[in-house]
Amino acid sequence: MSSLTTHILDLTHGTPAHNVEIHLSRVINNQINPLAVAVTNEDGRLSEPLLSEKDMKKGEYELLFHIGDYFRKKEIQDKDPRFLDKVSVRFGISDSSSHYHVPLLVSPWGYQVYRGS
Repeated sequence: MSSLTTHILDLTHGTPAHNVEIHLSRVINNQINPLAVAVTNEDGRLSEPLLSEKDMKKGEYELLFHIGDYFRKKEIQDKDPRFLDKVSVRFGISDSSSHYHVPLLVSPWGYQVYRGS
């Protein structure tokens, strides 16, 4: 089944990052077109896919992870402006019949993203 999913792991605490706001947009001709807003659950995942099978289309997309708010709530000391406030990940969907999973591994000072399974 094709869909777009994500999850976030907090590398500082070694836990899933819950209650993180995520914005999904489609990028067309360098214009950002908002599609969805979601918030991670206790497992650092979303209750439902960001894009379901019927919504999957080839193209360029952007996930915007509001990670600064998450670390602010965790009381990680960092001066404003924070080093990482919002993490933007632009990626392409080339096969709309495939499942795309985009995990984010994050700390207040760095992150890694990859295409998961």
